[in-house]
Amino acid sequence: MVMKYTTLCLAALAMFGCLCDAQKPIQKPSHPQKPSHPQKPSHPQKPALPPQTKQTFEKPLTWKYPADPKPDPKIEVDFQMKYPVAASTVAVECRERDARVEVKRDLFGIGQPINPADLTLGNCAVIGEDPVAQVLIFESDLHECDSSSMTLEDALVYSFVLNYDPTPLGESPVVRTSKAAIYVECYYPRKHNVSSSGIQPWWIPYSAVKVAEEFLYFTLTLMTDDWLYERPSNQYNLGDIINIEATVKQYFHVPLRVYMQRCVATVLPDPESSPRYAFIETGCLLDGIVTGSASRFMPRKVDNILQLQLEAFRFESADVALIYITCHLTATSTFYVIDADHRACYYDNGWREASGADYACNTCGAVVPPQGIGVINSGGSWNPGKGKTQIYDRTVRDVSKTDAVVWEGVVTLGPIPIGEPIA
Repeated sequence: MVMKYTTLCLAALAMFGCLCDAQKPIQKPSHPQKPSHPQKPSHPQKPALPPQTKQTFEKPLTWKYPADPKPDPKIEVDFQMKYPVAASTVAVECRERDARVEVKRDLFGIGQPINPADLTLGNCAVIGEDPVAQVLIFESDLHECDSSSMTLEDALVYSFVLNYDPTPLGESPVVRTSKAAIYVECYYPRKHNVSSSGIQPWWIPYSAVKVAEEFLYFTLTLMTDDWLYERPSNQYNLGDIINIEATVKQYFHVPLRVYMQRCVATVLPDPESSPRYAFIETGCLLDGIVTGSASRFMPRKVDNILQLQLEAFRFESADVALIYITCHLTATSTFYVIDADHRACYYDNGWREASGADYACNTCGAVVPPQGIGVINSGGSWNPGKGKTQIYDRTVRDVSKTDAVVWEGVVTLGPIPIGEPIA
């Protein structure tokens, strides 16, 4: 037991001695000792900064941030937006076989003339220019210059397109106008035409028997005294003979024979206007027997041509001394005989037929109009007085009795001025 306590006391004294050695200060050696290994030079120490102090001002700060700029006040200006307005710079003249189109150089009406080379009618270039009026001129047949056609119920329409494609100005890449396409149309009536010279409209054929679609030209033309040329003037005087030639152009058809089925003279283009005078009815020329005139059909030389000599007259009650002549023309194949439905009869000491088939005129006496139809003045002594013009309807044919194919057309000739007789 005593040994055990002795051992504990010795251990405690040893620990106390270690603590005493640890508390003694370390003494530097009298001579510096060289390090066993070389040391790197240390970085120079930065001088210590003075402590930061708060800055103060002797006078109060008066500067401020500038205020935001204000926009200038808006001034009310009298301004109106300009909107594009259609310029009337294109005109077209629709003629019998061709069309003439005139275009102003200032196409858009903005004072900027265009280059003629930039404008075409379909694929056709300008053919002329009016330098005074500053107008470009195009002319084209109805079926040329990339035209297109359309058939309506009562008209044929031919359409052209004016194409404007501007090119750069000079050597610059700029243009001051835009591309444009202007449509130009010509309308031609299919059932009624008015002209002072020969007319050649297209007519759809009519038939008692349905036939294939095909077209014919019916014309009425004022002819010279020798029947060789178209008369250059439509002016006549009372007592003159008006030579009228009716034609059907048959082209690839079988040979055709033309007839004047019914003809009416009026003061206005409308054949139903008043006053009117029906001088041919159901193929019978009544003027010779009603007024005692020298009107007659010429002997037929060619089947598709019928020539009429009509003594000039005018309406006594009309304010104007001119007439329009509207004829209902028919055509049949020359294989069909001339009969009461297809004839060209006139009165000359008896009824005569232009082709010599006088037997076809036997019923013309039944269609002679009563006295009083003559609301006309032929310049002679005969004057039956004023009365209402009576119009006879066309005789209805029995389709079951004939197989004749009939083409029909209505053509108007006029106006035809009628002057005073030359003394």
